[in-house]
Amino acid sequence: MPTRFLVLADTHLPRRAKRLPDAVLAALQQVHGVVHAGDWVDEATLDLLLATGLPVIGVAGNNDGPALHARLPEVARTVVEGVRLAVVHETGASTGRERRMDEAFPATDVLVFGHSHIPWDTTTPNGLRLLNPGSPTDRRRQPRCTYALLELDAGEVSWELLGV
Repeated sequence: MPTRFLVLADTHLPRRAKRLPDAVLAALQQVHGVVHAGDWVDEATLDLLLATGLPVIGVAGNNDGPALHARLPEVARTVVEGVRLAVVHETGASTGRERRMDEAFPATDVLVFGHSHIPWDTTTPNGLRLLNPGSPTDRRRQPRCTYALLELDAGEVSWELLGV
């Protein structure tokens, strides 16, 4: 059976918005877990997602304070449905990203990252899928705020970017 994740990054609550958008909250009813690639800013968002009872795979970002850094790793790794998944906040400049991530994450199939607020979906020369959901609260030079759904099924990966 496929495993479906709500994928978020750069929520920046309550600085960029007072709460998660309704579309994001509604998506929690359709998934088996949540991936968050950092820059939560407040612990309340982490607590809200944990309170759903869904597994939360999250990392701390550069705008997260000591309390979130104490609760979250810099890099999270797991295997779901035969897919080796890693999550990190920042991958550096877009130029050379594929090469750098191939070197940094050699035993990974999918790397979810954030930081830029700009959606990203590429596959590296070594076959690593790089995915960034953008931000559901701060569109930063994008036409809309975004989040994503990630489905993993027996080694297969599908990704749907959604606007708020």
